[in-house]
Amino acid sequence: MDPFAIKLLGFAAATCTTAAYAPQFIKVWKTRSTEDISLGMFLVMVLGLALWLVYGLLCGDAPLVAANAITMLLAGGILVMKLRYG
Repeated sequence: MDPFAIKLLGFAAATCTTAAYAPQFIKVWKTRSTEDISLGMFLVMVLGLALWLVYGLLCGDAPLVAANAITMLLAGGILVMKLRYG
């Protein structure tokens, strides 16, 4: 498969998985309610995203870096709001 097509596929997947966090982030931001959000899940998720980000940086994989950096900001924001608003 063409390397450009592979990168495009990676960016498409990155866009989908990153965008999936946006509605939850917006909802928590607006309502300040995190009652139904699992603290444990978001702690592990943000750690996993940070590890994927480091891995992507070490491998020089742009789609992996972009997806995990943005997703980590969104999931990290949700985590901060969960810690703040309980």
